[in-house]
Amino acid sequence: MRVAVDVMGGDNAPHVEVEGAVAAAREFGIPVTLVGDQERVRAELARHNCTGLDISVRHASEVVGMEDSASDAMRKKKDSSVRVAFELVKAGEAVAAVSAGNSGATMAAGMYVLKRMNGIDRPAIAQLFPTVSGKTLVLDVGGNVDCKPIHLVQFAVMGEVYARLMMGITSPRIGLLSNGEEASKGNELTRETSGLLRGKPVNYVGYVEGRDIFNGMVDVVVCDGFVGNVVLKLSEGLVEAVGKMLRSEIKSGFFSKIGYLLCRTAFANFKKTVDYAEYGGAPLLGINGVGMICHGGSNPKAIKNAIRFAHEYAQKGVNSRMAEKLTESFPQVSRDRESAPATDAGKENVA
Repeated sequence: MRVAVDVMGGDNAPHVEVEGAVAAAREFGIPVTLVGDQERVRAELARHNCTGLDISVRHASEVVGMEDSASDAMRKKKDSSVRVAFELVKAGEAVAAVSAGNSGATMAAGMYVLKRMNGIDRPAIAQLFPTVSGKTLVLDVGGNVDCKPIHLVQFAVMGEVYARLMMGITSPRIGLLSNGEEASKGNELTRETSGLLRGKPVNYVGYVEGRDIFNGMVDVVVCDGFVGNVVLKLSEGLVEAVGKMLRSEIKSGFFSKIGYLLCRTAFANFKKTVDYAEYGGAPLLGINGVGMICHGGSNPKAIKNAIRFAHEYAQKGVNSRMAEKLTESFPQVSRDRESAPATDAGKENVA
């Protein structure tokens, strides 16, 4: 159950990725393959004690930068570290690929190399958010800016399977993000999607508002990638701002400092709950394999947890169960694709 890690894509590559991968191999016993410029990767590995750890290096001569377009990256950089990582999954040399690089290129590489699942038009990026009672899965958080109703329905089906297998929820409650809970709210996209969802084998509870992502009322929230990415970035900014405000208040006076000392365990627990590094990365749902997209500014802890998470995802066979649920939900689409001539299904998405 080896995990391939693109160690060249993040903001502080390859230092952070290598350190995180070494930690994952040491703490969880997960075999990892580090993909990137082998000279730089081996130099980074030499800084760590890797005795007894199952860590290998696969050379990749090119790097996809944050400024590169996804389509150009796939066409022109065929030996990029992110593409080689997914090629290892396709070849069966790894069960998952993890990257903190260009998210668009990572998504494109997953589609181009591993292709889409039957019943999926567009894969989605899923993200866990902390709530007052556990976690809520939100998808899509940036993979697809413009969506049709059928795409959101597909996201809901994938999210339902994910919540059951990875979050341990027997009958996940699915909500559709809107500007109000009333059926009269929303827009053309949400109203048509809501009607379609009521006919699918999922526990759809109707419209939810942005606040419901954090209050635990639902387990899965579905939206298009434009809205989802705004939710994600707003949440990250809010956590950062709250942290700064708290630090400022704590330093403002003697009694505030005393109060902090008395409550520092609670503060530490809160920080752990809202820290994105605890979640590692966001899984790319809807491809024939496991792909994990990490924040470009990920620290070693986030990379370590992303590797752990990707390994667990593969171990639990989430994709095979997801394929079964998609066939149940979209039987005609699955039959049509199975009977169609073989084509390079990823190219039209990348282009």
